[in-house]
Amino acid sequence: MSILPFTRPTLGDEEQQAVNEVLASGWLTTGPKVEALEQALADYIGGGVSVRLFNSATSALEATLIALNVGPGDEVILPAMSFTATANVVVRVGATPVFVDVNLVSRNLSVEQVKAAVTHRTRAVLPVHFAGLAVEMQPLYDLAERCRLIVIEDAAQAIGSKIDGRNIGAAGNPVCFSFHPNKNMTTIEGGAIASSDMRLLRRIERIRFHGIERDAQGNMDVPEWGGKMNLADVNAAIGLVQLSRLDAFNRRRRELAQAYIRLLPQHAALVIPMDQPGHSWHMLCICIDFAALGMSRNTFQQRLRKLGVGSGVHYPAMHLFSLYRSYGYGPGDFPEAERIGEQTLTLPLFPAMQDADVEQVCAAVSQLLSVEDAT
Repeated sequence: MSILPFTRPTLGDEEQQAVNEVLASGWLTTGPKVEALEQALADYIGGGVSVRLFNSATSALEATLIALNVGPGDEVILPAMSFTATANVVVRVGATPVFVDVNLVSRNLSVEQVKAAVTHRTRAVLPVHFAGLAVEMQPLYDLAERCRLIVIEDAAQAIGSKIDGRNIGAAGNPVCFSFHPNKNMTTIEGGAIASSDMRLLRRIERIRFHGIERDAQGNMDVPEWGGKMNLADVNAAIGLVQLSRLDAFNRRRRELAQAYIRLLPQHAALVIPMDQPGHSWHMLCICIDFAALGMSRNTFQQRLRKLGVGSGVHYPAMHLFSLYRSYGYGPGDFPEAERIGEQTLTLPLFPAMQDADVEQVCAAVSQLLSVEDAT
């Protein structure tokens, strides 16, 4: 039996041809294709921002924190529900991650939670647009202005998502994106930062590539530390094709997600994620009270697989990982994030899916939610 995976990148002849052209050109690393994709992304996002590409969103987040001088002695507020990279980069620069809880249905933090966590050591807030659903940002911007905080948005899962009709990233503050193969568009591996602060971006360019800067004559200097975080042209060539298809990808994702919301059963053990205008639907993560069904998540996944449906787990609550327990966090600190971590299940969602695939998944979930069928 073939298994419907929870995600699959959409790649075709255009991407293959773009790669072949780069290989034939003899210029494989950072070059004209990277510059072209940076400009194309800036045009797409809008708001007059500029974009710099990286080899991953993790690198983009780390470079942004470094460029903004966030480090030892500083606290960074972030949600307890995200991929661990969001918190890991805070630790990497020597700052202290300060977790807050999230909403069960949106998976996003709120300004009230952030406000309660602000101390005299708070330097930055790092909201995550979970699965493509935009955080309500204006209250956070207002809080940051009052408290003199930096806002860095983790939009790794939200390329093409919108807030109040404009693309995430268009506000001008630093926003980081991911182009990993499971994202809404891919460069295979890759990421980006969008910002309107050219001084910040110039420093980020140095940090991205060995700390190097050059004068008008091409003479090289290294005024500070830099890593090796650049993206190659072969990746950017794929990204140019993917970006041209992104809106169509996202439209199809929304259609599929809305079909899920219609077809998934109303059940006491099931929590369905929220929709709102501008949601790009990177993932569709439901919550299931597996204990109420008398089975483990692993058993539920195995039974789904026997019905031809793959699934994922996005994500465990970050504050319960060993690294973050060493900061004093533990069970009971963030109940909603912990409930999500225990009950989350990612259902198949990618543009090449057919309507019948959604029907198959919903029928399988409905069958397993029945106590009679599940026991």
